[in-house]
Amino acid sequence: MEETALTTEKKIEKAVLVAVVSQNQSVERTEEYLDELAFLAETAGIETLKRFTQKMERPDPRQFIGKGKLEEIEAYIAEKAIEVAIFDEDLSPSQLRNIENSLKVKIYDRSLLILDIFLQRAQTAQAKTQVELARFEYLLPRLTRMWTHLERQRGGTGTRGGSGEKEIETDKRAIRNQITILKEKLKKIEKQSITRRKARASITRVALVGYTNVGKSTLMNLLSKADLFAENKLFATVDSTVRKVSFGNIPFLLSDTVGFIRKLPHKLVESFKSTLDEVREADILLHVVDISHPSFEEQIAVVNKTLAEIKAADKPTILVFNKIDQYKNPGVPETEDREEADLPTPLEALKASYMGKTAAKAVFISASKRENINALKEALFEEVKKKHFTIYPNYVFQED
Repeated sequence: MEETALTTEKKIEKAVLVAVVSQNQSVERTEEYLDELAFLAETAGIETLKRFTQKMERPDPRQFIGKGKLEEIEAYIAEKAIEVAIFDEDLSPSQLRNIENSLKVKIYDRSLLILDIFLQRAQTAQAKTQVELARFEYLLPRLTRMWTHLERQRGGTGTRGGSGEKEIETDKRAIRNQITILKEKLKKIEKQSITRRKARASITRVALVGYTNVGKSTLMNLLSKADLFAENKLFATVDSTVRKVSFGNIPFLLSDTVGFIRKLPHKLVESFKSTLDEVREADILLHVVDISHPSFEEQIAVVNKTLAEIKAADKPTILVFNKIDQYKNPGVPETEDREEADLPTPLEALKASYMGKTAAKAVFISASKRENINALKEALFEEVKKKHFTIYPNYVFQED
């Protein structure tokens, strides 16, 4: 008798995306943010079927969007059997309640979607504890009757109570208790992390930082000969990974850290404090940038702002412009025979651009194609050597 294979694949949910085109945000910028939101949804295993936008001076304080637009979304959800609505801004508790009452589907705002992705992707005990804590703290003021049922289905609070407001209060107590437990657990884990980092004080530390999905893990694999998980999805890596690397006969520690993103949830930044300490306590930063992304300058600004928030913006930094193989320079026409046309190569054009001139130290590479990696290694080696000699002033360097 032939056995039937059982599948454990997660059902792909269908979603709509919702955003407001405000007085401070153009239509083009809104579409770009929705592209990123759709990528986040895909990473979370959610399929986007339609986008809804509305021009308003500012989001409606009661339901984020206008009543007419909400009714339009409600009709589409009913027609297409949509299960999820994702909003590109964070929703207040009252907005969440009002939207849920109208749409009667699972509601995500941007922060909650990011937190769920982190929860899916966290591997270590520390990362899992950090994300669970951030998620519970974010959900606590936003609990609604619909959320309590959804959390139970997913094994969230594990409580059983009455109905309506009584049920919500029961879940709130359970979540407060869970937050207390997670904070205590995190304190113990962080003590162990501090001990490990102190033990590394005698060796130069380099941290890879950057926006999510810019190629940090690919570069980490290349420089350290590690075998870290890397794929074309946002937050492919949420755990901090440290590897020992040697250039010449000078060793250093290289860490791959969580990618930053626009509007990274504040609670997540707080909870990931010990993981971000890998960045804060690093001696040198490799700030990796996806130069092929149309908004790479804004992504640089987001990373710099986050670095400033965690007091890590004043470190020696090499700006690593990655994915030059995918970069299209509007100032250099496409042609196969550049020598005959007397045109610079893409790499030459990038080096001569404002990006190559304004950064204190900039390198242009393709990690996936291994292009110009030696230039990066040379730049990094110079910085590592400087720091190494401050730790060991009498060190005698020997070239390979």
